Parts: sequence; C-alpha cells; structure tokens
Amino acid sequence: MSKTGLFSEFPGVSAKQWKQKIQVDLKGADYNDTLVWESLEGINVKPFYNQEDLNTIPTFSLPKNHDWSVAQTIYVGDEKKSNTKALTILEKGVESLIFTIPNDTTDFEALLSGLDMEKIELNFYFEFLSVEPIKKLVSLLRSKKAKAHLNIDIIGHLTEDGNWHHHLEEDHKIFTELVSLGTSDISIIGVDASRYQNAGANMVQQLAYSLAHANEYLNHIVTTSAVENSFPVTFKIAVGSNYFFEIAKIRALRWLWKSLASAYGIETECNILAVPSKRNKTLYDYNVNMLRTTSESMSAVLGGADAVCNLAYDAIYHKDNEFGERIARNQLLLLKEEGYFSRASQMAEGAYYIESLTHQLAEKALALFKQIEKAGGFLEGLKKGTIQQKIKESAEKEQQLFDEGKIVSLGTNKYLNPQDRMKEDLELYPFVKQKARKTIIVPIIEKRLAEASEQKRLNDE
Repeated sequence: MSKTGLFSEFPGVSAKQWKQKIQVDLKGADYNDTLVWESLEGINVKPFYNQEDLNTIPTFSLPKNHDWSVAQTIYVGDEKKSNTKALTILEKGVESLIFTIPNDTTDFEALLSGLDMEKIELNFYFEFLSVEPIKKLVSLLRSKKAKAHLNIDIIGHLTEDGNWHHHLEEDHKIFTELVSLGTSDISIIGVDASRYQNAGANMVQQLAYSLAHANEYLNHIVTTSAVENSFPVTFKIAVGSNYFFEIAKIRALRWLWKSLASAYGIETECNILAVPSKRNKTLYDYNVNMLRTTSESMSAVLGGADAVCNLAYDAIYHKDNEFGERIARNQLLLLKEEGYFSRASQMAEGAYYIESLTHQLAEKALALFKQIEKAGGFLEGLKKGTIQQKIKESAEKEQQLFDEGKIVSLGTNKYLNPQDRMKEDLELYPFVKQKARKTIIVPIIEKRLAEASEQKRLNDE
C-alpha cells in the first residue's frame, strides 16, 4: 500500500530482495513456473507487488466523495403495481430504481406517482424506440427535478437482437432527436456492456468493446449542439468472480472513458451501473450463487461503481419473487450498512496489485480499441462478424478451462451433490434459446458456463 509512515522505523525491502528470498524458499523450483500465472487477458500475475511496480506507471483516482447506491430492478408490466413495489422497496433501503419499460403506452405519471425524485436516482431501460413517449417522460422528470439515466442504446439492441429497432437510418434519426433532450440531470445515452461479459468476452475485450461502443455514439453526435447535454454516458457492466481483476476492470473503464471523452472536449464523468454476472451462476447448488453475488458486489463497490444492482440467487430459473429479491437487496444493505462499504471505493487506491492491474487492463484495452477503430469502428466489426468471433474464441477458451475443472464451480464441476433435483423447480428455461430468424448481424448470445453439464444432469434425473 502507499506510504503512511506507520512502518517508517523498519527498513524498506526491495523487489529484488523479496524475489531472492522467495527463490531460496522454493528450494530450486522455478519461480515463474511455480508462482506466476497468466490470466485469460494475457496478464502475468506475480506473487507479490510493491512500490516499485508503481514507479513507472500512472495511477488512477476516483472523484472525491465518490459513493454508491443500492439499486433494484422493476419490470413495468402494470404501472400501479410497479409504483406500489417502488414505494415499498424504497422504504426497505433501495436508493436507485431501475425500470424496464416494455412498450410505448406506459403511463409514467402513474408509475412515478408519490416518488420523491429529488432524493433517489432513476434508470430506465426501454424495449422499444420511439420519440413521443420518451419526450413525455423527460418533461415529467424535469418538472420533478429528477436525476435520471434513460440508457438509450440502439447498438446494444442490435447486438442482442441482431436487428435494429426499425432500420439503421430511422434508429439513428430517433437517437439524435432523443439525445437533444438531455440535461445535466437527465442523461440519455447508455452502453450495455454486460452482454459482452455474459457472452464470454475477456476483460480486455469487455473494456475495448465498451469504449468502441461508446465511441460510435460520440462520432454520431459530435457535430450536434446536443453533445454537451447528453452526458454522462451510463455503462451497464457485469461483474464476474475474479475479485481483484474485476475491481481493476471497473477502475480501468472509468479511466478509459476519461481519455476518450477528453478527445471530444467532454469533461463529464461516466456513470457505472454494475450487476453480477450470469455466466458463472448455477442451477444446481443454487445457494452458492449468494456467495458469488456477494463477492461480485464487493468488487463492484471497490471498483467505484455508482450503483450496484444485485442478482437474485434463483434468477436463472425462477420468476421474480419477493424472497429472492429481498435476499439480493439485503446482501447489498449488509455490505453498505454493516460491512462499512458505504464509502469503500477509495480503499483500492494505492494498492500495488490493483493499481498495476488497472494500468495493464487499460493499456491493453486501449490498444485493442485502436485496432477496432483502425479497422473501421465497432459497427463495422459487428457487421463483418469479427467482434462476435473474438468473443466466441474467448468464450470457448474459458469453457474449456471450466470443463477441465481448472475454473472451479462448487456444486457444479466440483463437490457435486448427486442427490440434487431441479427438474420440478424450473419456472424459467435456464439455457440458451435458439431462434432461427433473419438478422443483419450475428447476435451476441449470453451463455452460462454450466449449461451443458446442467442439461445432462436434468436429463439424468
């Protein structure tokens, strides 16, 4: 850690001295083969780090007084029921609401009735693209002095569905009109980067694709007068189980955004909404998912996410239910209120290992981003299928490690309970759904690591 004077009376120990001591203790075993391991991103992780690792690299700092909020999602199938749920969970500790809006007939006044919008933060995700209903929402939000993120992400829809909402020209026209509605308190643009992680992209790819994704929007609106009002961009990211790497990933994303934004003369910080990954979640021994999401939420907080929305332990096979949502919410509240994580994001600053990882991830991601731009940009990469192919290759490499047991999933590929039965408990289909249809690009498909083994176990029940 950075110097505090606490150990000033003790002599310093150089990296060379540490390494010599370790080599003596290894009794002839090779230092690199025994103690240095390589991540999926090609980063060699050493057994120790010290001040010397930071002497030649810049370090990253979060904005002063940075804090995070406990968030929860609400699917708006019925405005009145959703409003009642919103009011209820706010009383139970939620600080940020995430509404999924399925259609353009939603009554936003009914949905937001009774909410003190000056004290909470709102996120909206729309399953449609239309100007008039969103204009009405923005007008309502302005009148209530709300702070909100609308997360308009036409490229995100393209990567998920394989098609535009309407077609390329129409989507970009609507996008441009919606961007002009932005204010300092109401941001318009979102980048859903969670899909890249959930589909198997490694962390360097996640960062580079997130940056290239955002850059497509900057390129599109840079000549419009709306550019100053349309930021910050909100990045939605998925957090996996590689604890320290995930902390560094989130820090690197914010760092990379600052570099990209400054090139366009934008000084606004990005907003980061973090959710646990689905990729490592399991159907069998599902209670372990609670441990995974706790670790992932901790990484999100320490990495500097602005809001963290937990994933219920049974989300992959149960419909939304009060018990699962309560447990997920209380995990975050325990971290914040009893675990002293209320302002924990500053704790990672100065940590030699994390600072080194942050720099390496940012550097590698920036290099990949430049390659993407040189090849024509992110949309061109999607059109050619090169982005999808790279994610597929990374996912297959990770899947092989999982299948070989080198990536461990307790209860799934290690320490299985053969007595577990799940066939009668499935309310949702927990596997990839194949739907043959015509698309203009190959969609980026989310897939969990345990799917093949779980399907076999279900068939054997």
